[in-house]
Amino acid sequence: MGFRALRVFEEAGNVVSRLVEMEVDALSPGEVVIRATHSGINYKDALAVTGRGRILKRFPLNAGIDVAGVVETSTDSRFAAGDAVLVSGAGLGESLDGGFAERVRVPAEIVVPLPPGLSASEAMALGTAGFTAALCLHRMEENGQAPAAGPVVVTGASGGVGTIATALFSARGYEVIAVSGREEHHALLRALGAMETKTPAALGLGSRPLESGRFAGVVDNVGGELLAALARHVKPWGNVAVVGNAAGAELHTTVFPMILRGVSLLGVSSTNCAMPLRTALWNRLAGEWKPRGLARVVAAEIPLAESLPAFESLLERRSHGRTVVRLG
Repeated sequence: MGFRALRVFEEAGNVVSRLVEMEVDALSPGEVVIRATHSGINYKDALAVTGRGRILKRFPLNAGIDVAGVVETSTDSRFAAGDAVLVSGAGLGESLDGGFAERVRVPAEIVVPLPPGLSASEAMALGTAGFTAALCLHRMEENGQAPAAGPVVVTGASGGVGTIATALFSARGYEVIAVSGREEHHALLRALGAMETKTPAALGLGSRPLESGRFAGVVDNVGGELLAALARHVKPWGNVAVVGNAAGAELHTTVFPMILRGVSLLGVSSTNCAMPLRTALWNRLAGEWKPRGLARVVAAEIPLAESLPAFESLLERRSHGRTVVRLG
């Protein structure tokens, strides 16, 4: 039986994306076929679908690094027809046919049972963005971060990772300073639990190699000069979780915050996270780490047929929070 998918092609040197009809046999190989019900749009997806970033490892390929649904067929004993499952990252929508499709076939080892406490739509409201925010919290607390140490700055706070990180850290008792250049979204960030909302300029960051310690930690989604400037203001033994590069991939700084204050730069990579930790964090996101007001994070829920304009909107910074895509 045929199904619809958002497939990305390379034609005459250009990246072209369009809705197509497919058969399961045309999908990349795997033991589990998922009847997909929901996906979610991430920054990486927008780069892949528009061709503005070299995300896809081959063409043609279905885009979408997240998907949730129910198992349709499985040749692996760990999964049976009707099981509720999700897949996030792990090569989906990069080297494997991805989640913007009504059927997804994947290797069993990257499938996560949908935890009790999360619906498929909630799982995709979180998606890779929410999982990444949870991975930041895990890495920082594993390295000694605690609410009593002081405020945590979240940059790029109006984006997918930023909104969920704001809600997640706030719910854990952290004083969150949500930083976004889009002041029209500051009220939402306060509703999600931010104690303060600021534009990058309003932070008043200095330029000396080492500045006064003002922040206990940072969740950084933007990279570039803002990351370098914030690192100079982190208190002794604070942590900086490095997530994205929306403002630049280069980092020009000194070693002084690290060698004089013991500040840790923690890389956060959701794509290749080991499956035991991936499963554990999804279980926590369904339980004690489930963000309050998760529905507030969802800016829109759209059908697959209306998804193409949403990718441009994300890249042009006309959207905020999370966009969930309904499938099937």
